[in-house]
Amino acid sequence: MNKASLWLTVTVLAELVGAPMIWAQNPAEGKKLYTTYCSSCHGEQGKGDGTAAASLPVKPADHTNGAAMNKLNDKFLVDVITKGGSAVGKSSFMPSWGGALNEGQVKDVVAYIRSIAVPASKP
Repeated sequence: MNKASLWLTVTVLAELVGAPMIWAQNPAEGKKLYTTYCSSCHGEQGKGDGTAAASLPVKPADHTNGAAMNKLNDKFLVDVITKGGSAVGKSSFMPSWGGALNEGQVKDVVAYIRSIAVPASKP
């Protein structure tokens, strides 16, 4: 192997090793997590009508409302799930799940939320 090829190989490997881990978004896994962590407030179908919703002073978001959900970018959704509602100017009754869910799981929940919005999200 000549010096140029060796240098190129080392450079590519260094980039790959130093690259941030990319999480695949899995809506099916997101649905399982959503059922566990979100459905008591947001409802089984994501309409904001969960069993705990009636006792809250602010109605939880309707994740099936594509007109509203499609205005929110993924970073916002990740932040509200990870840091809680007050961190992004929303209801303090939205808890932070960053201690319970890892980054990949949060992105799976976002993927699931995107999958139930009507009209569908257009990235």
